[in-house]
Amino acid sequence: MFIVFNVIFIAFITAIIIFIRQYRIKKKAHLKELETVDLLHKKELLKTQTEIQKETMNYIGREIHDNVGQKLTLSSLYLQQLVLENSNFMINEKINNVNDIINQSLIELRTLSKSLTDDAIKEKSIVELIKLECDKIKQLKKCVVNFKSTLNIKIDSYQIKSVIVRIAQEFIQKSLKHSRCKKIDILLSNTNSTLKIMFNDDGIGFDVNEIFNKSSGLNNIKKRIEMLGGKQEILSSEAGTLLTLKIPISDEI
Repeated sequence: MFIVFNVIFIAFITAIIIFIRQYRIKKKAHLKELETVDLLHKKELLKTQTEIQKETMNYIGREIHDNVGQKLTLSSLYLQQLVLENSNFMINEKINNVNDIINQSLIELRTLSKSLTDDAIKEKSIVELIKLECDKIKQLKKCVVNFKSTLNIKIDSYQIKSVIVRIAQEFIQKSLKHSRCKKIDILLSNTNSTLKIMFNDDGIGFDVNEIFNKSSGLNNIKKRIEMLGGKQEILSSEAGTLLTLKIPISDEI
């Protein structure tokens, strides 16, 4: 009887251990599934946001070209007609000055319109896109910008390219505006499954904890990277600021 009791007791304890173990396995799998669903949701949300942003920019670009641009062109033609009809030299000179301003505004508006409707992110590689941003800063001659890439894969994802370009713009603008930097270094590289981007300036630095509470730009960077399933690390001191981004690229986004 005692032996039977012991066997039943051991079997009961074993069953409890097996139950607890399977419960933990199922719980872990469930949490993993929730993380996957959450990541997919974030990726889909980012994709939707990107598409809305793209459509909005295209709409604004078309409105600038078709509506505002046409009205300014018409105004310029009216002014030219006034010059022909008017014989007063002083007044004509003032009209021509106004016309010059309108024509210059037209050139700037057309450039802006083209930049808004131009689908460069889709057509160009990530290396070309970052290089374009660096070239813009070099033309200002305010700061030395060094860009190096050891990327050996092709990034086709519009979302990844769009996010990286926006972050590059954000980092460069913040560095030029606040850090008093003389140099910015950008390094693009990858492993088999991770894209790595490093932004480094030699500015005066800032308090990371304090700036995250105040800067919507840095918080936007963090949110965008998390939506791609990636991670960011930012270090800052009196010697400069280093922003490191790691984005998984094993699956198309």
